[in-house]
Amino acid sequence: MDETLRHSPLDAAHRALGARFAPFGGWEMPIQYAGVLEEHRACRTSAVVFDVSHLGTLRCAGGGVIAALQWALTNDLHRIAPGRAQYTHLLDEHDAHVVDDLIVWWLAPSELLVMPNASNTGPLVDAIRDACTRFGAPGDTVDDVTDGRAVLAIQGPQARSRLAPVAPEAAAVERFHVLPFSWRGAECIAAGTGYTGEDGVEISVPVDRAPELWSAVLETGVVPAGLGARDTLRLEAGLPLHGHELGPGITPLQAKLGWVVRFDKGDFRGRAPLEAERDRGVARLLRGMTTTGRQPPREGAVVSLAGAPVGTVTSGNFSPMLGHGIALGFLDPAIAPGTEVEIDVRGRSLPATVVEPPFVRR
Repeated sequence: MDETLRHSPLDAAHRALGARFAPFGGWEMPIQYAGVLEEHRACRTSAVVFDVSHLGTLRCAGGGVIAALQWALTNDLHRIAPGRAQYTHLLDEHDAHVVDDLIVWWLAPSELLVMPNASNTGPLVDAIRDACTRFGAPGDTVDDVTDGRAVLAIQGPQARSRLAPVAPEAAAVERFHVLPFSWRGAECIAAGTGYTGEDGVEISVPVDRAPELWSAVLETGVVPAGLGARDTLRLEAGLPLHGHELGPGITPLQAKLGWVVRFDKGDFRGRAPLEAERDRGVARLLRGMTTTGRQPPREGAVVSLAGAPVGTVTSGNFSPMLGHGIALGFLDPAIAPGTEVEIDVRGRSLPATVVEPPFVRR
């Protein structure tokens, strides 16, 4: 065990199952149990459970936090309400790159949970506290409560039916809704969210009860799955990963996530540079690419058209459901879906077709 990395409250349970581990966002997390392909297919056909406790959780509370988050984030909280969840971005103020993409769980009128990526929890705390100072109200608080809970993501077409005998209230939560509930005396929160392209539920549970809930879920026949399968699942679904399709130098408009930005809500952090990019047009766009063989394109591979470079692969892998290679990458905006391109894979030219994600539609 690497003591320089953080560990999930479920670390011992993963090791008892023989999980293989790897560093991820400052944490040592399970990458696979039986194998990535098996776990991936189980999610697409039945149900799996991921430990996603490495994701951050920031509790934002107070009379001014809505106004503060309205300015800090790109989406419009007034389009939802307490009891709902929303996908959104926090942008850099100077060039509008995506500092983080995150989910907001709105629990009560003046209480929200902001769920950043693992490595971005610290910067998000600073940014939201700054927003509270500038636009919030006296007494607003932003607390990192990551260490007090674990988060389980039960995903797949059978996720809800398998979960129902264990936690019926959680199994019934609607998509992109949020519901506090009690499980065997523990105060938990369920949300109809996930990162696989499948239906599912994510549950925040106090750390001291997490092993018990994990075991109860596994006893229903739900398969434990590691972050390796979570990555191939999100890629098949065409979902961006921070550090690949989002991050320094990448704006929501380049990533084709303009729907996350509500220019009609008023000012927000990074609005001016993003508005300028919108008006002049983006220099590149995120596209999908498919290959015919099993060899996958890889991150960093150059994409060419008629011998001239037109872009770069940001994520690539073998699709377990399609049986061939798939990739996401930033291409010249003139390259439309249906275009035949070449991807340089270690000096070998791999023919590919530009497509519109998702690769696997559910």
